[in-house]
Amino acid sequence: MKHENLHPGGPPSPENRPSWDQYFMDITRLVARRSTCLRRGVGALIVKNKKILATGYNGAPAGIRHCSETGCLREKLGVTSGERAELCRGLHAEQNAIIQAAFHGVSIENAVLYSTTRPCSVCMKMIINAGIREIIYEEGYPDQLAEELIQETQIPMRRYQGPER
Repeated sequence: MKHENLHPGGPPSPENRPSWDQYFMDITRLVARRSTCLRRGVGALIVKNKKILATGYNGAPAGIRHCSETGCLREKLGVTSGERAELCRGLHAEQNAIIQAAFHGVSIENAVLYSTTRPCSVCMKMIINAGIREIIYEEGYPDQLAEELIQETQIPMRRYQGPER
């Protein structure tokens, strides 16, 4: 069996290894590829002490038909992104990651949440109560209440800007 040469220029060096943020965000993007949402594929990763505790992507609950099968109710109703989250069959990636940790009895207190998209207000409330200590996201999300909630907390939140050079 032939193995792909991951280091064609020689052994890995500090200059060509991804930073921890890049590493975890790359994995978060891969997780997002499992999404069944017709509007936006989102991935989330919960990390503590540089160890992945849980992952999540947006989609319908287990055993329920996916939006890719039923169509998007929000699209049919013309609901604007960032509004009326209750009109969706699916759970958000952050919610699924938190639920996965709870399902397996994994404490996420003082963990870092990586997400391909800035958390909405519903997710933000869950993140706050779950004891997440930092949020790192890649793309914005139009939710004014989420902005207000995060400003009332001491939870640092920052936008991931890509590979550090």
